[in-house]
Amino acid sequence: MRFDPGAFIAPVVDWLNANFHPILAVISDVIEAVLGGIEWLFLLPPPFVLIALVAVAGYALGGVKTTILAALCLTYCWVMDLWDASMQTIALVLVAVTISVGIAFPLGIYAARHRRVEAVLRPILDVMQTVPPWVYLIPAVIIFSLGTVPAVIATIVYGVPPMLRLTTLAFRGVPTDLKELGQAIGAKPRTILFKIELPAATPTLVVGLNQCILLSLAMVVLAGLVGAGGLGAEVTRGLTRMEMGLGLRAGLAIVAVALLLDRLSRGALQGRRKA
Repeated sequence: MRFDPGAFIAPVVDWLNANFHPILAVISDVIEAVLGGIEWLFLLPPPFVLIALVAVAGYALGGVKTTILAALCLTYCWVMDLWDASMQTIALVLVAVTISVGIAFPLGIYAARHRRVEAVLRPILDVMQTVPPWVYLIPAVIIFSLGTVPAVIATIVYGVPPMLRLTTLAFRGVPTDLKELGQAIGAKPRTILFKIELPAATPTLVVGLNQCILLSLAMVVLAGLVGAGGLGAEVTRGLTRMEMGLGLRAGLAIVAVALLLDRLSRGALQGRRKA
């Protein structure tokens, strides 16, 4: 027996392109406009000005160590002549991670409160995390053509599972006595969520956000194969030209971007928890 999933998926993709082309075009235009705006904002000031601003933000969020690390990471991208590509990658990751968290966070809270929903989501998430990441690029490219849009869509799909899983785990791990205490003093469900459950779940949420950022960066590198630009394109260029120096410089720049985003997001969430 021979089973070809493409025989079923291809007609669905063709039907989507034929019947939802205006909606898909709007989605594509919105994503490109948001990405272009963020890239323009990052590239507007001189590099040393943006480095100084990020260093100040790092000090406010995480102290001296975060300040030094943020400054060193961005300075490396600047010195290695990868500033524009780094800003493109940061913009793409910010958009993809923001949408991934926006999808996974409320769905994870809902799954934590309803075990049947979690039971339905669990096998779906298992499949999503097991499928090789570049497979997501195939339908995204077929629907949205080459460029940054399929890269963002594929990155969102790849970044949702870890954030959703860890959000469910975080809110399910909140001690029951804390929630009962909030109910006993007459707090509203929304107040209990934001004042009790969210601070208690923050350590696990930090891990989920970290995994979402790292997986999104990994997907961004693969997205360089479909013309997404950024550091992924530099890695792809180094591979196709067999230039080990270019590939290594771009790879280390990706590490620098990952460290930067991880420390800033960690500092922001931990600062909220302390507050």
